[in-house]
Amino acid sequence: MTTTASGTDIQALVTGYLTAISTGRSADIAARYAPDARLEDPVGSEPRVGREQIEEFYRGLDGVDTSAELITLRTAGSEAAFHFRVTTSLPDRTIVIEPIDVMTFDEDGLITSMRAFWSPADVAVPQGDR
Repeated sequence: MTTTASGTDIQALVTGYLTAISTGRSADIAARYAPDARLEDPVGSEPRVGREQIEEFYRGLDGVDTSAELITLRTAGSEAAFHFRVTTSLPDRTIVIEPIDVMTFDEDGLITSMRAFWSPADVAVPQGDR
């Protein structure tokens, strides 16, 4: 088990983040970030800084049937790298993406940095959902 300086279990933080992606609203997800956090999703895009910009980024998930499933997690110090699957069910199709996120957490267990590694080529629409 890897923990933050305050002893918060990093695996529990990542699991909580994925649960929020699956069931939460953008405000609930953004609340997991430090007030001055930085989000770069995908890597190479314009970073979003601060909870307001981060909440705006996640707003696209509000009211959408989305589930997130952890595939692999690695932790070191106050950082985590994890591969996960996000499945979004829309009225006319299902979209699946499997990014790798790298997160840094502060002593309170809040995300201070998140970088998501994926590209449009990684987005899949399963057969029959086109």
